[in-house]
This record gives sequence, C-alpha cells and structure tokens, in this order.
Amino acid sequence: MSLPEQLSKLVQSTTGPAPWFWETFPEVRGSGSRRYRWRFHGHQEGLSFLVTLHGEGEPDKPRMALNTYCRPFSIEDGKIGVWSPEGRSLRFTCFEPDRMQAFELEEIAGWFAASSERIYAVTPPQAEFDVSTELEAGTYAIEVPVSFHPVDEVLAPCNYKAPAQSDPAFAILMAYPQAGLVEVLPQNWITQETYDVANHWITRAARDPETHRIIGELSKAGIFELAENGRDFSRWL
Repeated sequence: MSLPEQLSKLVQSTTGPAPWFWETFPEVRGSGSRRYRWRFHGHQEGLSFLVTLHGEGEPDKPRMALNTYCRPFSIEDGKIGVWSPEGRSLRFTCFEPDRMQAFELEEIAGWFAASSERIYAVTPPQAEFDVSTELEAGTYAIEVPVSFHPVDEVLAPCNYKAPAQSDPAFAILMAYPQAGLVEVLPQNWITQETYDVANHWITRAARDPETHRIIGELSKAGIFELAENGRDFSRWL
C-alpha cells in the first residue's frame, strides 16, 4: 500500500461529525468490562438523524443523544469527551457513562427539532470548557478542567470568521488539554473565492504519525495534506 493510500485510510478512520460519520465514533468502555454502543436512528420518526449512546444490550435505554456536528473523543478512566460548535465557540464536554442516568427514547422524540442544543443527557457533564472560534491565528493558554488532562490533542475543524471573500472561511483548532493550550490554524486555502463553503467544509482532520503534518477531508472534494505550517494546502492524497 502506498503512503498516500495509508494516509487516506487514516483519515477515513478518523472520527467525523454526527450523524454522517457515526460509525467512526470511538469505542466507549466503562469500569471493568462494561461496554457502551453507539446507535444511529436514521429516519425514525421523532429521532431522525440522532445518534445515541447506550449500554451494551440496552438499545432503548440511552444515556446520551447527539445532534448534528457533535464529535466524541476518547478520554481515559471510563470517560468520553464530546466537542461541538456552540455559537461562536467550540464546547468540550466530559461524561462518565457509568454514572449517567438512562432515559426513555420518548423523552427526546422531536426535542432536537425545536432546540439548538447539541447534546441531550439527563446527567450533566462531569466537566466542560469552551474555546472561541474568533481567536486570531496563534497559540493561547486556556483553562482546562482536570478531567480532560489525560488527552494530549484534539483536532477540531470549524467555521471561521471571514470578513472578506479572500479570508479563510475555516480553521483547525488544535486543543492540547494536557498542556492547557489551543492553537488556531486558519485555513488560508479555503475561502469564499476558492470554494463554495456551504458545501465544501472540513469534516475531519488527523495527524500523520510520521511527518506530524495535518491531513484531513474536505467535503465533496477529497482527502488533503497541509503544509508544515498547518495553514496552507500541500497536496491531495
């Protein structure tokens, strides 16, 4: 297998947003041998496009429901993180499934349709923090709750303010929870002049383990590799 093929497979296995990429969501384990499963509800009435998390063997007793654009990420010690866009920020939340109260699917039937909320859970998150999507390019210190400290890095593609048509319309926020830092990487190559940004958006991003360059997927365009600065386009894979 060629290097571009290997990198493409890496991107294709990287977690993307709910509900389109729910099959890429990370495995969730609780204490001991306890496991949890993700379930996609398709076009089920009242639950269209929702993805829920439930204990193994309990498909109708979810503990969490995710609306569009949510992306789970792994945290050690039986926890699961979820990041999602919230207005002009990205919200990072930490949950402990073993301690989450289950609820009936009927409780959320139609709930998201009338709400801008991204996550539904009876039990509130154990911890959370926000990062503004309006920060200029650069690296910033942020306050991160200790629950997130086992996480080294989260690559979070997001919409980005673009006052002019030639300005970057997307960015990749590199959150480093363990270090208490976030790096903002506006994508210079994706502007309103170069792409139809309503249809071409970054669905997911990962890091090449060998070169440490960022690789990712642009919707309806393909899989790409960025230059060393993490902001400019290098090549299609």
